Amino acid sequence: MTSHSEGAVALELEGRNSPPADLDLARKLFDELEQRTSNAFGFTRPSFGLGEQIAHDMVRREARKLGLETKIDAGCNLYMTLKGRKSGPGLMIGSHLDSVPRGGNFDGAAGVLMGLAVVSGFVKAGIKPERDITVMAIRAEESVWFGASYIGSRMAFGRLDGDELTALKRSSDGVSLLSAIDGNGGDAKSIAAGNAFLSAETVGMFIEPHIEQGPVLVDRKIPVGIVTGIRGSFRYRAARCLGEYGHSGGTPRDCRADAVRAVATLVVRLDEAWMQLADEGHDLVVTFSQFSTNPDEAAFSKIAGEVDFSLDVRSEEPETLQLMQEKLHEAIAVIEREQSVRLDMGKISTSTPAKMQPSIVKGLESCAQDLEQTTLTMPCGAGHDAAVFAAAGVPTGMIFIRNDHGSHNPEEHMELDDFALATNLLSAFCLSDPLEVAE
Repeated sequence: MTSHSEGAVALELEGRNSPPADLDLARKLFDELEQRTSNAFGFTRPSFGLGEQIAHDMVRREARKLGLETKIDAGCNLYMTLKGRKSGPGLMIGSHLDSVPRGGNFDGAAGVLMGLAVVSGFVKAGIKPERDITVMAIRAEESVWFGASYIGSRMAFGRLDGDELTALKRSSDGVSLLSAIDGNGGDAKSIAAGNAFLSAETVGMFIEPHIEQGPVLVDRKIPVGIVTGIRGSFRYRAARCLGEYGHSGGTPRDCRADAVRAVATLVVRLDEAWMQLADEGHDLVVTFSQFSTNPDEAAFSKIAGEVDFSLDVRSEEPETLQLMQEKLHEAIAVIEREQSVRLDMGKISTSTPAKMQPSIVKGLESCAQDLEQTTLTMPCGAGHDAAVFAAAGVPTGMIFIRNDHGSHNPEEHMELDDFALATNLLSAFCLSDPLEVAE
């Protein structure tokens, strides 16, 4: 399942001016993760479960071999630090080590292993960075396990609601988040009190490397992306259209209240709005990800009287999300009037767009140019822990690595050649003392 490319070896250190990166270490750890956390169905590393703990133990073991300072906070997040020349806030590199059930080997893990490869390269080259460089292995990013996003990073900033500790239960076994934290050696009581391990004052900059979870880099044939921001969203997870059941042969068109036709019209109207806004330069994606009739009522010769569906709209731009909300409600009003149905969108959930620090984007672009690397500056459509750091006021950036076959499935396909290019870019960025520029 892990993709190994012989050409990756050629990208390792060969000259004094090359950024140091220990790609052998990353390659070894990818292999070990595959051997220890996979089965016939893919990779499963449950949040606060055995697979995630195996991964945390692995990277902590390697950090100690490198002589890094290691710490674990009350939420069981792991910090591995190479001390720098200057005191004060340093650079943090991190991502998560849990996975969805039957997922892939690279989602999340690639970011942690890239950070270790960079730091190990510095250690083995005898380079002491200007500032501390900390690699953070974040707990419980995948919301599938406890039904909540960014649990580990929110705990680190003291932003987890104390009620979530008892209310959230792991989907695989019903264990509460509180019990899972304490069972892994954490301190749920400290989390409930809102105690923070990290703050904008203690973290000078955060970089999250991650595989791209869409096809953009693959389609463009570009190995590395530099992220401009994480899209915010509005979502209707349990929307319904209510019409009237009727005989498919005996009911004229002007007498119908066809729920399928109504929702299909809504899909077309929002797709037209999406195309219009995209042509005007707006960043936007629109998805009707679920669409079903009632199996107990629907029949081949029946007009559908009800349809359940969901809607997920995302953009980097708050104003674009607002525009789409307006277009949605305009379309609903027209469809209800013209087709004699009722569209009940249900409860809305929202997330705020997270902008990456422009100076970090420019710094990464400059390093890529110096390395003669081809990169794509692009938005990020999926949620990541980087959004929590940005919301906390930490200057934040992301690096994408090209990845085929999507994500959250065993067929994730990241070439180690591409990982090596992204790792060398991050290493060069760290060597440039980016916090000096950010200040």
